[in-house]
Amino acid sequence: MKNILILAILLLSISVTAQRGKYKNITERNGKIGIGTTQPDELLTVKGKIHTQEVIVDLKGAIAPDYVFENYYLGYSNLKPTYRFLTLPEIETYIKQYHHLPGVPSAKKIEENGLSLKEMNLLLLEKIEELTLFTIQQQKEINLLKVQITTN
Repeated sequence: MKNILILAILLLSISVTAQRGKYKNITERNGKIGIGTTQPDELLTVKGKIHTQEVIVDLKGAIAPDYVFENYYLGYSNLKPTYRFLTLPEIETYIKQYHHLPGVPSAKKIEENGLSLKEMNLLLLEKIEELTLFTIQQQKEINLLKVQITTN
């Protein structure tokens, strides 16, 4: 009986130790969870890769860049009154001076501050909408030139 009790205690100890070791990369500190770090700085901090099928990000007051089209076609935007549609020459001048797109953080700033996926996705959508408008303008010019060539 004594040997069975010792064996049971030994097995229980091994089981508890094994379970604790299973989650050795997870830390909880001040209500924040860290995976791969002992110093979580957000509700969930992961130092390393994650694998997921989908991420959903709430906008929490941020606005989708429909203001680009609103500003372009109406000349102003109620969604974002401070937005200004730049011309291609203005964009070129900015890029020559700062070596990145207007409104997009530089590589140095991203290295220093990290990258907010929500903010960057909204910025990239803004740039795609601007590019779409430039493409539409260029296509109209191409079509006009085609007509001029065929009529001459």
